[in-house]
Amino acid sequence: MDDEKEANKLIESGPSSAAAAAAADWAELTNECLINILSRLSLEDRWRGAMRVCKAWHQACKDPCLNSVLDLECHFNSAAELPRFWTAEFERRVDNMLGSVVCWSGGSLTEVRVRHCSDRSLSLVSRRCPNLQVLSIKSCPHVTDIIMAEIASGCPKIKELDISYCYEISHESLAIIGSRCPNIHILKRNLMNWLDPSQHNGVVPNDYLNACPQDGDSEAAAISKFMPHLNHLELRFSKLTAKGLTLISEGCQNLEFVDLYGCANVTGRDIANASSNLKKLKNIKKPNFYIPRSVFHTERYGHWRLYDERFQTDVFRI
Repeated sequence: MDDEKEANKLIESGPSSAAAAAAADWAELTNECLINILSRLSLEDRWRGAMRVCKAWHQACKDPCLNSVLDLECHFNSAAELPRFWTAEFERRVDNMLGSVVCWSGGSLTEVRVRHCSDRSLSLVSRRCPNLQVLSIKSCPHVTDIIMAEIASGCPKIKELDISYCYEISHESLAIIGSRCPNIHILKRNLMNWLDPSQHNGVVPNDYLNACPQDGDSEAAAISKFMPHLNHLELRFSKLTAKGLTLISEGCQNLEFVDLYGCANVTGRDIANASSNLKKLKNIKKPNFYIPRSVFHTERYGHWRLYDERFQTDVFRI
């Protein structure tokens, strides 16, 4: 309690003047008080600022209680997707950051939200993070089924998994994660927009865009069989068909939210039939998607232009 009061006093006083700053003898702070203060800083402020002040502060920033969560998602969301994110150099930087936090956490890491990491850092997660509950690793081209099997064995407490845009992960990982992580309630397995990939051109490597998983029904089968307790499922732009959707509706009857945006291979009737099995369903996003004119060759499909002009629409609602 004394440390809490001391921390509050120092924070509230702030650097109002040079004299006030000099009067506060930061060197005499107890380690508990210093950690209390550091915990109020953002991750970026700790890494770019506090860790560089002195050896004592650098060491304090490595305390396990300050490294139970690694969330970089806000940084990716605030910036446009850049080509450099897909380079080996950037991947190494993310791997190094994740590896450092894993080592500093002392097994207390419960939440990881990063992008563009690889098997290298996730191998460390699988060995040292038995209490992990949230794993979000979107856009990771070098994360494979092999490492996901290790994650399933080493992190059985996972409740939320986001493997969106990870094209080297297949239905085999979904099966093993589901069988070894019985508490998983949230699964996000979104794909990039293959109906109109122009939004990714010049950013995402073309060979990766072309590697979009084709086995939507196989993934649906694994989900329905091994993840019966799901209540939140995202499958944007999945290539599953009515068969896969039916399997999910029969095997995951606790679903409350389903996102099927961009799933071009299912119809309104398929969705209605599947929804009838989901008694707890509260919200379902249907595959309303934009069909760009660039997809069609005007010379051969001039009737699409006529359709647009007559009905003034370019959105097909299924």
